[in-house]
Amino acid sequence: MDIRKVKKLMELLEQSGMAEIEIKEGEESVKISRFGNAPLITPAVSQQPAAMVTSSQVESTTTLANKGSEASGDLISSPMVGTYYSAPSPSAKPFVTVGQHVNKGDTVGIIEAMKIMNQIEADHSGTVAEILVKDGEAVEFGQALIVIQ
Repeated sequence: MDIRKVKKLMELLEQSGMAEIEIKEGEESVKISRFGNAPLITPAVSQQPAAMVTSSQVESTTTLANKGSEASGDLISSPMVGTYYSAPSPSAKPFVTVGQHVNKGDTVGIIEAMKIMNQIEADHSGTVAEILVKDGEAVEFGQALIVIQ
């Protein structure tokens, strides 16, 4: 299940005031329950591993999202926990720099998770206004990475 869909479900749960929501897509399923003021995600029976987000991660994601909302523009957020890299190799030039124009679908960075390199693509077109993380920095799920105007 796409992590962006899980994030949207969390937002839906928060906005609606519901206590719990469960979604099934084929053999995958996810159950999101409200724990106190923050939603808690627990995987339901699934043949493939599902992403688990703890309440502390949700709180840090909310804090980071609020921090990022101070910047004007659209945010590209981390879809997973891992290490952010701005270039394909240490000696290569970065994927994007401040002031550079990017198109929707362009690679703007890489997140390494469990020895797998995951390309991060721009959700929309625009100019890179700010890069909020440093090369080699650990990032959390939902953490704002880049501001695009």
